[in-house]
Amino acid sequence: MTREEVAALLAYAVRLDPRSAPTDQAAAEETLDQWADLLDDVPPTAPHPAGRHWDAAQVVRQHIATSPYPIKPSDVSRPWHSFRRDVVDRHHDPVPAADPDNPEAYRAELLGTRHAVAVGAAPAATFRELTGGPAPEVAERLAALGEYVPRTVAAALAEFRPRRAERERCAVEGLPDPLDVACPYEQCRARAGEPCVNYRRNPRSTAHPSRLDLATARRYAPKEPAA
Repeated sequence: MTREEVAALLAYAVRLDPRSAPTDQAAAEETLDQWADLLDDVPPTAPHPAGRHWDAAQVVRQHIATSPYPIKPSDVSRPWHSFRRDVVDRHHDPVPAADPDNPEAYRAELLGTRHAVAVGAAPAATFRELTGGPAPEVAERLAALGEYVPRTVAAALAEFRPRRAERERCAVEGLPDPLDVACPYEQCRARAGEPCVNYRRNPRSTAHPSRLDLATARRYAPKEPAA
């Protein structure tokens, strides 16, 4: 929030709870400085993919209505960071408009979109439903994973086969799939299609970073010109 937006929020809090009113101008300036510093990365409003929109004024109202303690700036910033984590967790990167043969531009657009979602400047992108079947490239990647099933069925089964669900998500969204390549990490060396393992040789829930880097490099490598 800007300093002006924080000042308006403070005025609203004082109107609802006069106990929080500063005793003099110096105290008012000090309070505004504290709130503006702590709420610098908190937006006044922000969208949520599930419809539970963020509204800092409503957070202030809820606190004053339910808590016997005077409101502090952390009573606004903490709920925001919880809200932000939930939004980011629900976000799935859309396919960038940048040319995938330009890895720098492609990555910059991905990071820019994620940052905009994280700060509330853009809505989170949820799974895109496929209409009329997957695109040819997506269909080819899905076929490589096994028999294709409708997205509604796949969604229902996702909880019971998280690794398959994650690979299908990568295929649908055009993202690199670490399991497409063998793991180059010397202590792992998992073969293509198999999950990475830890030092006890137990399957890991995530791929080793070097494997993801290799899959990303291959995914966005310049394509050989047709003969």
